[in-house]
Amino acid sequence: MFSRATFRTRKCAFAPLHISYASALALVLTAQSAAAQSSADQFSASQTPADQPARQDAGPPESAPLVEAQQDDQLRAGEVPVPPPPADADLPPVDPIISDEEFNSSIPVLAEEDPELGGELESIAEFERKFASEQANAEPAEDAAAPLGLPELADGDRVEEIGDAPIRDAELAAPLSPLESFEVEEVKFAEDASDDEILVVKYGTQINGLETVDAASDVDIAGMFDDLSALEAADGEAANVAMLAARVTEDSALLQRILRSEGWYDAKVTTRIDRSPEVNGQPLLAVLDVAAGERFTFAEINVEAEPTIPEGLIQENLALQIGEPIVAARVQGAEAQVAIALPQEGYPFAKVGQRDILLDQETADGVYTLPVETGPRARFGGFATTGNQAFGADHVEVLARFKKGELYDSRKVDDLRQALIATGLLSTVSVTPERTGDAADADSEFVTIAVDQEAGAPRTIAGSAGFGTGQGFRLEGSWSHRNLFPPEGALTASAVLGTQEQGAGVSFRRSNAGQRDRTVEFGLNALHSDYDAFEAFTGRLGGLVSYVSTPIWQKKLTYAYGAEIIGSIEEDFDLDLGERVDRTYFIGALTGQIGFDTSNDLLNPTKGYRLSLLVQPEGSLQDGFSPYARGLLNASTYYQAGESIVLAGRVRVGSIQGVSREDIAPSRRLYAGGGGSVRGFGYQQLGPQVFEPNPRFDATDPDEKDAEFLIRPIGGLSVNEVAAEVRYRFGDFGVVAFVDAGQVYQSSTPDFTNMRYGAGIGGRYYTNFGPLRFDVATPIGRKEGESLINVYISIGQAF
Repeated sequence: MFSRATFRTRKCAFAPLHISYASALALVLTAQSAAAQSSADQFSASQTPADQPARQDAGPPESAPLVEAQQDDQLRAGEVPVPPPPADADLPPVDPIISDEEFNSSIPVLAEEDPELGGELESIAEFERKFASEQANAEPAEDAAAPLGLPELADGDRVEEIGDAPIRDAELAAPLSPLESFEVEEVKFAEDASDDEILVVKYGTQINGLETVDAASDVDIAGMFDDLSALEAADGEAANVAMLAARVTEDSALLQRILRSEGWYDAKVTTRIDRSPEVNGQPLLAVLDVAAGERFTFAEINVEAEPTIPEGLIQENLALQIGEPIVAARVQGAEAQVAIALPQEGYPFAKVGQRDILLDQETADGVYTLPVETGPRARFGGFATTGNQAFGADHVEVLARFKKGELYDSRKVDDLRQALIATGLLSTVSVTPERTGDAADADSEFVTIAVDQEAGAPRTIAGSAGFGTGQGFRLEGSWSHRNLFPPEGALTASAVLGTQEQGAGVSFRRSNAGQRDRTVEFGLNALHSDYDAFEAFTGRLGGLVSYVSTPIWQKKLTYAYGAEIIGSIEEDFDLDLGERVDRTYFIGALTGQIGFDTSNDLLNPTKGYRLSLLVQPEGSLQDGFSPYARGLLNASTYYQAGESIVLAGRVRVGSIQGVSREDIAPSRRLYAGGGGSVRGFGYQQLGPQVFEPNPRFDATDPDEKDAEFLIRPIGGLSVNEVAAEVRYRFGDFGVVAFVDAGQVYQSSTPDFTNMRYGAGIGGRYYTNFGPLRFDVATPIGRKEGESLINVYISIGQAF
């Protein structure tokens, strides 16, 4: 066992030693042997450079006898055997840097009895402190020059004051010249290039080999490429050739994607940029050469799925045929149809897997495989609802258009979801089927329809505005709590403020009352009407049950029935007296209405027709009981003559049977004229009229502008109207040309004579809830007292 040898170096200069492997090993062994005998042997090799004074403590003490190195010392370099390297070591031969003799001669002579050899070595930190102290107290050698040539640095002081450095250049001490003596020339900069002078690279685009491919495809490949091309989008200009090359590369990849999507999976597109023979080489020509290759077709179509009921349900809806090209859009559309059809046919949990198409490069054939997880066949079970509920599962069942036990159909589930949204009571809602595990029959199981709902704000403030000649401006406002009496029991307070009408009312309305889309409503209101035909103060109490179309659900068959009690004080023109008199009417009425609608839109129809019939048996108490019946028939049709042109027509016929005109309240008589009737005339202006003195006319005033007599309509017992429109739409705007005709008669049967006509044009602005209408019309054959221009503004088409 060898003890560890400690080595220490002093701060003095050493000559470099070059030792061989054997010499170094001998030195280490010598040090280890000496350390084992004395516990601390010290080796040092020092050499003092010629340009540095020798240290006073570098040599051994003078009193210590010296022992010369023995030539036969067994520890001398070259005398100690060196162990061989491991057998598997592959070491290169190394020549010694110095010979053993040179190394041995460099070993210093040691004192035979040096007391420090037996002492412990001091730490490096203690050695450093001692060395620093010796250096600080050292006196300069005799005849030695002062450091830096400054005697102050050789006086032994530990701190010296540093003064100003001597100025060696006299110019630095000379005073500066005054600024006025300098001649400064203005620096002239090169003018910036004009922003308008932007250099561009002009180029054209040429595609070769696309004609035959385009002809074989059902889509316009060239047009599709032009719509997406980076080359075409830049209008033949690029900042530099590198940008042009990047666009060519991008369009090459684009063209390959388009070709592959149409079945050319081996298509290759090569590109180049040709220079023009012109002097500057422009315009450049970006060329794309297409080598389409063979178009791949279906050789096999396989469906991996469990048997369905009916059999072949998946195959019937997978609209792919053997031999037809493998077109990406067709494949995706066919798979989407399968994903839609299965839930519509009783498989709510069906999943269409990832297709696999194996292409044969040699034959251009494709083997198509589609995995489908059909899941269990299901029938509708019960309902469950969660969340912040506006109503419970029993009302959800009322909204559903399916019964328990019916085969599951996702279209009916979507219909239920839309019905829930249409209530206006929910901010968010989701409708999903959930498995129950309960068998419905041998081939299916029940599923629960889970409704997760989040109730929205139940209160609503609404408003509307309109204008019509004869009706003036009309503002309506309302406040509603749509679920004050759950489920869907709404309380509404409303008010009307207009130039001809003012009123207020309150109503209760329950939507989906025991049946989907059935509404029960009760209302109480008071209204003041002031028209040319009559002035009335009316109170009304009524109830109505209706099943009508809404903007969300337009129904083919609609109906309504109800009853009302009316009390009214009305101003009527007494033909016998030749003046207006106030009369009080008490009216009881029943209402029945039925409608049939095949049009395609409630507010903006473009095709189909509509029919409606209103019958109102009534009785009036005014100087006796007068029973009578009112009837109105409306019919309209719509025909789309072109992509943007619609032809529309309307007919309206009405009659009151069983009473004379004088025994019926003016507000219950029949009138014509206005925006929803015969345009070109004021509201209720057509039909029988009377002349009565104008109270504002002053016969003594030579500048009087008011007419001497006022022309007032008095209504009739029958009416007929006809209207025709040509509607043209462009984007969100449209124009309409129209001709309306109509007349009101004193008799109960319309005779279709003495028809009055109005014509005009209108503008439409189409919104997501219907068109905004602005019509301007004029009467044809205008008579005295009739307005030349009549304006109508509202929401929706005229009919």
